[in-house]
Order: sequence, then C-alpha cells, then structure tokens
Amino acid sequence: MSSAPGSIRIGTRGSALAIAQTGAIAESIAKTSGLPLEIVTIATEGDHSKAPLASLGGTGVFASALREALLREECDLVVHSLKDLPTTPYAGLRIGAIPKRADARDVLCARDDLTLDGLEPGARVGTGSPRRAAQLRGSRSDVEVVDIRGNVDTRLGRIGTDLDAVVLAAAGLSRLGRLDAVTEFFELGRWATAPGQGALGIEVRDSYSSDFAAILKSIDHTSSRLCALAERAVLRRFEAGCAAPIGASAVVDGEMLFLTATVYVSDGSGSLTSSHALVIEGSAAERALLPDDLGDRVADELLRLGAADIAPLGVSS
Repeated sequence: MSSAPGSIRIGTRGSALAIAQTGAIAESIAKTSGLPLEIVTIATEGDHSKAPLASLGGTGVFASALREALLREECDLVVHSLKDLPTTPYAGLRIGAIPKRADARDVLCARDDLTLDGLEPGARVGTGSPRRAAQLRGSRSDVEVVDIRGNVDTRLGRIGTDLDAVVLAAAGLSRLGRLDAVTEFFELGRWATAPGQGALGIEVRDSYSSDFAAILKSIDHTSSRLCALAERAVLRRFEAGCAAPIGASAVVDGEMLFLTATVYVSDGSGSLTSSHALVIEGSAAERALLPDDLGDRVADELLRLGAADIAPLGVSS
C-alpha cells in the first residue's frame, strides 16, 4: 500500500460467516481511517470441497488462496478466523493486528433444547473437528459422533433430520446472529477450544506505510493478541494443525498471562493437560516474545508427559 492510499481492499472468503466478520473489521477500519473500503471475495479450496477438512491439508486449506491474493497485491489485507490460520510463517506476510476477541467457547445446538447430558444414548452428534470429536467421546461414550462439513446453516439444518445435535463455535453463531440455536454453552475450564478460537487475524504484507501501521494499531487488542498467540504457540511447537485433538485457552489477569492446553486421545479415552503463567513485563519487544515463550513451556511439558504418544502430533517426545 502506498503512503497515501486512496482506498483499502480487504480480502475474505465468500462464506456468510467470513463476510460477516470481515464486515465488522471493515467498519472499524473505516471509522479509523476515513478511507473508502472494498471487500474482495476470494474462493478457497476448503469452501467448495466436501472432503473431510483434515484430508484436505487442515486449516491451511482456507488460508492459502487468501495469502496468495495478498502477495499478488489484489488486496491490502486479509481477514482470517485465527483458528484457521496455520502457525508456520508465510514468506512476505505477517499478522498485523488481532482485534478484540469474541466468545471463545464451543456450544451445543440440539433438538428439543437438549443439553449434552440430556441426549439419549445413541444420539448422533455432528462435528468436523477431531478435538471436539475426542471431547464428545470422552464426555458421552454412548453417543455417535458424525463427521460433517458445510457452513453454519447447513450444519444447523441437519438437526432433527439425520442428526440430534451439532457442536459449533459461539463466536461464529454470534457473528451470524444465530445464538438462538444454542442449547448449551461449554465452559472453557472443562471444554478447551481450538487455539485462537473466537479471534480474528488481520494478515498483511511485511512492508507497508506508517499510515497503514497506524490503522492496524487502532484495531489491535493487546490482551487478545497475547492470549491468541500464546495458544497458537502450542500448535507451532507441536507442528500440528486441525487434525490433532488439541485445545488451548489463555487469559490475561492483571499483569499475568496464563495458558492451559490439553491433548486428547482421539477415542476420548484420556487426555493430558499443562498450565503455566508468565508476568507481563519488560519492553514492548520483550512482551512480544511472551506468547511464544509461554506456549513453548506448555507444549514442552505436554511432550514430556507423553503427548506425542497419545495424539497425531508433528513432533516426538
């Protein structure tokens, strides 16, 4: 982007959820910059394929087309669901901002206003997430977990037909105005969610103007950034993506950054958990290193406990 841009082009996937969350970011940027905005819709392989997500290459299937469009300068920034953004650095790009995070919890959407405990034995519960599948099997070994794909409306539409319930993210339902479909919220203390869930990542090219840097800073949320990056650091250390049943949750409390992560056995028969904390102190540069440091500590402890022996991680203990 030039030092005096005439407009800002925001790249996004074409799903209803992606458009909704990109619209919210566009509104924030418009208020800050006063510049005209253009939303550029980009098709990704993950949007048109019906194959299981893990078989397509995991979370990166949604991000790669957006990233290539950004590098080709077809847009000035792209908006990702942070849980869908791979942790491996992408040459020429960086996360420029993480806005204030939405609700990170998972939710159950079930027929007849049922909770997870209220489902009958043999009930069919849909999810496309190996983590959620492991959690469901661990909580209710007597229900059938069904692998599903599709957008939010497609998944909700199966409730009461071939499924009794589905597990989704609260943040996505909220952004679509569909929280009315929720029959139970799963508390983070007992139901860890995907690293970065509920957060959006604004990805940009490495080189940009000071004017653009000021726009990014205006929409960045410090505690959301620290928490989301600490959670993602666990995945980075494991060299894992959406195929691995891993949950993580970080929180800022006063001057402390707390992180807890759990690795699940795929069949729900067990799990390993680690928690650590660090004081948020030092220079801006030193504070920027805290999420990686904390994520490494948690991941390294999980590896020492045997996480690589119970789940498909990219590293060995």
